[in-house]
Amino acid sequence: MTEHDLVIRNGTVIDGTGAPRRTADVAISDGLITEIGDVAGTGTREIDAEGALVTPGFVDIHCHYDGQATWDERLQPSSWHGVTTVVMGNCGVGFAPVHDKDHERLIQLMEGVEDIPGAALSEGLPWSWNGFDQFLDAVDARPHDLDVAAQVPHAALRLHVMGERGADHESVATPEEVAEMGRIAAAGIEAGALGFTTSRTRNHRASTGEFTPTLTAERAELVGIAEAIGMTGTGVLQMVGDFVDTEYEFDTLVEMMRVSGRPLSFSLAQSPLAPDMHRDLMRRLTEANDAGFTMRGQTAPRAVGLLMGLDCTLNPFMMNPVFGEIALAPVAERVARMRDPEFRRRLLDAQSSEKARGKLGGSIIGVFDRMFPLTDPPDYEPDTASSAAAVAERAGITPEEWVYDFLLGDDGAAMLYVPFLNYAEGNLDATREMLAHPYTVPGLSDGGAHVGTICDGSFPTFLLTHWGRDRARGELFELEWLVNQHTQATATTVGLQDRGVLAPGYRADLNIIDFDRLAVARPEMHHDLPAGGRRVLQRASGYRHTIVAGVETYADGEATGALPGRLVRGAQPGPA
Repeated sequence: MTEHDLVIRNGTVIDGTGAPRRTADVAISDGLITEIGDVAGTGTREIDAEGALVTPGFVDIHCHYDGQATWDERLQPSSWHGVTTVVMGNCGVGFAPVHDKDHERLIQLMEGVEDIPGAALSEGLPWSWNGFDQFLDAVDARPHDLDVAAQVPHAALRLHVMGERGADHESVATPEEVAEMGRIAAAGIEAGALGFTTSRTRNHRASTGEFTPTLTAERAELVGIAEAIGMTGTGVLQMVGDFVDTEYEFDTLVEMMRVSGRPLSFSLAQSPLAPDMHRDLMRRLTEANDAGFTMRGQTAPRAVGLLMGLDCTLNPFMMNPVFGEIALAPVAERVARMRDPEFRRRLLDAQSSEKARGKLGGSIIGVFDRMFPLTDPPDYEPDTASSAAAVAERAGITPEEWVYDFLLGDDGAAMLYVPFLNYAEGNLDATREMLAHPYTVPGLSDGGAHVGTICDGSFPTFLLTHWGRDRARGELFELEWLVNQHTQATATTVGLQDRGVLAPGYRADLNIIDFDRLAVARPEMHHDLPAGGRRVLQRASGYRHTIVAGVETYADGEATGALPGRLVRGAQPGPA
């Protein structure tokens, strides 16, 4: 009788293809799925999954673990949320290729664009590389709790080739410089990168305030790099942009696909400043696919929401001169000072004065009708009746007073949630519309980034719970479709055909889930990055077992100590 490394018995299998769920066993050997059905053989280890869902591991294609992956074996919070493969190097930012003299500039760029503490990056990054191939080797040398894939970032590439001219937003890359960028990008993909990424948004600035170097790169540069990548016959393209000139920007993306023959994805979200633009982008997305191009929109499964608190990057009083007196003090000291009635009076008086003088006008930190208490479990589709403004009005006090007192809760650990993107109508209807589009996939979790402001590494768990079970303010999706979207669909978007499906020959990356208990917890601030840097982390409950390459990495949310995750080098073909 055949013996397997692992047999999962009697689970409700949702295989990632969108097919109906079924009760079946799953057999695993040598890191691959070998059999699904009524498995007759025995396993060296067997898991009884009766009453639980058995799904592929989630593939998160929009993360920023570029620094963390070089110093940390555990890529949390993603690995807490059933993710078994992450893709980093998005938005054109990363740490290779690099000249030694540019270390600090790339740290400043990552700190500003992705809100990762510069001190943590300075202490944590080993800088044992210059070329992108050497960076891949550095990541590959460290085992992880999940698989990691990388992409060549345009900002680092531009600085590497053009020097200071690459960031002055006046210089145009010469044909020779474009050719060199293309050569290095293609070499990076041949060394194992999944693709090439760039940024075209004014939201991306270094910690010095400078725009990301790629903001003003001309079409000829982007197309030239894409053409060089196309010569490798592999690789994907990724872009985030403002689409201010939608016609020009979208035509540029189409031209990049045309000359390269490579798939491309871009970030798709509803902006509060242009709440209907996402529909125009979806129309163009459909037209591009109808014309024969493989294009996908990466969209978030909930609002991209900012977290505010006394230990976060943002809080509603951060521009207040009285708060400035304690801004650099430890949180415990801030709380002690803020509990003093005289300090409270001075700060609130100053807030009223700043507001009257228009210094807070238009700032997200002063929009109290879009600011919500972060509960446990979090409500990620809150009604305006629970906003700080509404609660304060019912209490007969000003929103500033209510927020001040709220932030002192939990000894200063309380947080506010401010839905920004995808919440223009005060609900997630636009998000549902984007998720349902035939050419979008879930993305934009930014796992490993925005560590003092956003914690969206929990997107995979939220996708299943909110849209497959809990939503009370609108329609749900079929669970089989949701699983497909964050497994097979995301994997194939970046060229990984070997995972995301439970079938013989595929990678044995799996989750065994108690769906009734599946939930996201309230985010918490931790100070565990290098140099004592802070980051927001968010746990999950309900994951009974997470398995990477046939090895259990987490049991009931706790690490087993196993680190089977490795660098994924390049696109992976599916089973023969």
